Amino acid sequence: MTEMLASGRLPELTARLDGVAVARARPMISDRLWLSRTSNDLLAGAISLIAQCVARFSAGKLAPIIESPAPPLQKGGFIRHYLPFFGRGMVDRAVQKLRRGRRPFYWQVAYRLIDGPGVAETGRLDGKPFTVLADDGQRFYADPFVLERDGRHFLFVEEFPYATGRGVISVAELGTDGTFGVPKVVLEEAHHLSYPQVFARSGEIFMIPESATARELVLYRAVQFPDRWVRDTVLMTNRDFNDATLLESDGRFWLLGTERFGHGSASDTMAVYSAPALRGPWAAHALNPVAVDHSATRPGGAFIRQEGSLLLPVQNGSRAYGGGLGLMRLDRLDDFDIRFELPRPIDPGPAWARAGIHTLNRAGRVEVVDSAG
Repeated sequence: MTEMLASGRLPELTARLDGVAVARARPMISDRLWLSRTSNDLLAGAISLIAQCVARFSAGKLAPIIESPAPPLQKGGFIRHYLPFFGRGMVDRAVQKLRRGRRPFYWQVAYRLIDGPGVAETGRLDGKPFTVLADDGQRFYADPFVLERDGRHFLFVEEFPYATGRGVISVAELGTDGTFGVPKVVLEEAHHLSYPQVFARSGEIFMIPESATARELVLYRAVQFPDRWVRDTVLMTNRDFNDATLLESDGRFWLLGTERFGHGSASDTMAVYSAPALRGPWAAHALNPVAVDHSATRPGGAFIRQEGSLLLPVQNGSRAYGGGLGLMRLDRLDDFDIRFELPRPIDPGPAWARAGIHTLNRAGRVEVVDSAG
């Protein structure tokens, strides 16, 4: 394991039945420097992989897969490979901490007004440059969602004040000059809120923000848009469900996100729930957990309809959390099976001079992204 981490490779776990490979997992490693944390993430991924195999076996869906070739082992062991890697990593972290100053971490939201194809169509961060949503240094903004209503555009974000260490949901409206003003808080709870997925349905406006730290998922309804929101329905309880993303298809409602079953990463194990109506009741899919993959499970924005297909933005955590985003086409979603194509990575480009993006959304002419600062 030490040679693997030092070389930049990520672990891949394979489950076998009677010697035949039937499933694989690519757990997200949250901290590659500390071997104890890496071991915990691997163990959690292995447990999720076993649960996935049991679910698929019970549903009659467990089948052989093509096994990836094992990379060659490097000689030298712990001292030769891991210790230099650990030393470089500690230096890099010290430099990053000095650059951030008093900020423990930092994210930025950006937006642009465009006509025609955007990032989802081109697969690149090119074209018209994005404009950064400014902050005052006492907070950051992340997880942008945008809603168009009556010809007006509203930008919803997670606002994270460093003083409280807890996310709230804020909103800004697009001005006549084509810029968004300072977001104002419109939803706050005693626990952390993020990923403000906002949508219109049946003449009303709803929001399903992430509230995994409270182990619940709540549907909020606007009683005075965009300023006043009420808790409409508790959709799930006792679940660590992250970035749950809504899809309505063929008269049924679906929520796809990542679920943490005990320990391990919150970003590598996909779970799916469905309901006959928006307010529920919501039931777990028979194949949960659907997949264990650091680059193809955690949503990074609302579903995108493109030329008769449905694309789900998914976070790429192979390098680091927030390190990139891909677009994954949904091929099948019903009570019996779930199938996605492999994600198509979004390539960097001059429109957003960052190493990667974490969220992608669009409404009308307004396209929004975010990334680690």
